Amino acid sequence: MAMAFKMAATGMWVTDECKTSFMEMKWKKVHRFIVFKIDEASRLVTVDKVGGPGEGYDELPASLPTDNCRYAVFDFDFVTTDNCKKSKIFFIAWSPSASRIREKMLYATSKEGLRRALEGIHYDMQATDPIEMGMDVIKDRAK
Repeated sequence: MAMAFKMAATGMWVTDECKTSFMEMKWKKVHRFIVFKIDEASRLVTVDKVGGPGEGYDELPASLPTDNCRYAVFDFDFVTTDNCKKSKIFFIAWSPSASRIREKMLYATSKEGLRRALEGIHYDMQATDPIEMGMDVIKDRAK
């Protein structure tokens, strides 16, 4: 398996699949969102789930586990008050309160490495509950 980028702080590796999927989402609009997970045994950040172009934002929170941490990127398309179409990419660090402390620490320390590997992210969010990453929060941040 080809490795793309080593995150020095945690010794985790971001797979090429992560970067490729992100670029497909960003440039080709093939995906609406991507969920990433850390495989502690292999020390790899991998793609956990991909949302198709027809899927809406409601499918993203439904794709996140209630007791495990994940990272997600979401491509938010919107129209400005000047009637201009725009797209902003959100990076979401999902850390539900039911997840283990060790897992929360691992995801917190690995976050910046993954974020650096995925070039073109506009906004960062931290969420422990789906309400903290609701569509109203997304719209407010994208203004």
